[in-house]
Amino acid sequence: MSRYSRRPLAGFAALAPCAALMASVALVALGALSACSSPPSRFYTLAGGLASSEVRSAAPPLLMIDVAAVDVPAQVARSALVVQTSATRVDVLEQARWASLPADEIRLALSQELVQRLDAIDVSRSPRPAGVSVYRVKLSVQRFESWPGSHALIDAVWSVRALSEEAVLTCRSVVSEPVGAGNDALVAGHRQALQQIAANVADGIRALDAAARAHRLLRGQAAPPCPAQ
Repeated sequence: MSRYSRRPLAGFAALAPCAALMASVALVALGALSACSSPPSRFYTLAGGLASSEVRSAAPPLLMIDVAAVDVPAQVARSALVVQTSATRVDVLEQARWASLPADEIRLALSQELVQRLDAIDVSRSPRPAGVSVYRVKLSVQRFESWPGSHALIDAVWSVRALSEEAVLTCRSVVSEPVGAGNDALVAGHRQALQQIAANVADGIRALDAAARAHRLLRGQAAPPCPAQ
């Protein structure tokens, strides 16, 4: 009986090196999978970034604006960054994403810039007080191009109209900013381009407001000319 009882023990002893080998192979496989895993996604925004000294107090605003939803080309209306590699080819960077859809990023960035430049408030989602001029801003992006290591370009048609007036100011801004290598540089270039467009829109609002205050915007009268870029 003792002779037969020792055989299973010998079998287990023979399997021990195999088990150790299998464990080693499993650890190596796990390490390989970790090395091959996708890199973490990075998220970018066109809005925010104001210094604390630039934050306004709760004083009554000089102007009120209503920044409408922004239109963007279908090619870039996605969360992932779309970069131009040639005149006929684009790459979709799945690991580089916008914090929100580009149309929302642009609208928020434009609103924040106008609020700062005009000492205004955006009442697009708030009740509007009676007897106060509110300027509706509409932006339609025709091109939103990201050329890595070259430039970031925004081509946009925008309009401004006082909700209490008939005159509408419709203009076009085309801004191209040189950029260095990397996605951070591309996003920074688009932020600078939007700041320039916001400056143009702010000038248009000031011109309309000045004309309205001078009682020059009578029914049927043309709006002031577009501001110089």
